[in-house]
Amino acid sequence: LYIISGIFRPGQIYFRWYGGFNRKILNCVTHFFLQNEESRFLLESINIRNVTISGDTRFDRVAENAQTAKQLPDIEQFCAGKDVLIAGSTWPADEELLNSLIDLNPDWKFIIAPHEIDEAHISSIKNLLPEAITYSTLKDGGNAQILIIDNIGLLSSIYQYGKIAYIGGGFGVGIHNTLEAAAFGMPVIFGPNYQRFQEAKDLIKLNAAQSISTKEELIVTFKELTASTIPGQLAIQYVDKQKGSTEAILQQLSPILEIKEP
Repeated sequence: LYIISGIFRPGQIYFRWYGGFNRKILNCVTHFFLQNEESRFLLESINIRNVTISGDTRFDRVAENAQTAKQLPDIEQFCAGKDVLIAGSTWPADEELLNSLIDLNPDWKFIIAPHEIDEAHISSIKNLLPEAITYSTLKDGGNAQILIIDNIGLLSSIYQYGKIAYIGGGFGVGIHNTLEAAAFGMPVIFGPNYQRFQEAKDLIKLNAAQSISTKEELIVTFKELTASTIPGQLAIQYVDKQKGSTEAILQQLSPILEIKEP
């Protein structure tokens, strides 16, 4: 049994005084491939030392996706050569904030890809943004400012058309995937609940992302990010520097899995 891209936090039950049974489960693991030093320190504090810091395999996946993203002619036609904000995996609280930003930036295009695409949620967005069009009915969207993505499986490719990304979930239990957007060289904005995600903390530290809590903060942050290309460059550099985890893990596992070099 192997743990790949493992990450541990101080508050988890394994590190509590009453977590003895759960610690026994960890002893069944042959080897831990961890994301960071903190996780290794925590495991060593409970006498688990069969660990390697190998990083996060998600970086390899999102970097590859950025290189092989599917072309979406309808999306490209909608963008019409303008600057675009891509709002990925949004919830109602996110959409309420974005509404104020849209009104203030008529020269920008906005693509909203909600986390849930059920009829009720799509209808609520259309009620909030009556001028928006949906992807499923998109024909000639060049004159529209707002596009709602009501299909699944498109977001990771849609990011290629954006200049700034807003990632939803930060006003709920936690933000969604920031790396897909960062891999395309976009600075990222998200709500306040991001502390469980190391990559979000890293991006903020690098000034490649910003967290906001109010519509006023969103407006200021958006203006700052439109004034410079540096945050986007820092985002893609961060992803590039973190690549290689998958290869490192496979090299270590190859004797066990009998993986042969091509």
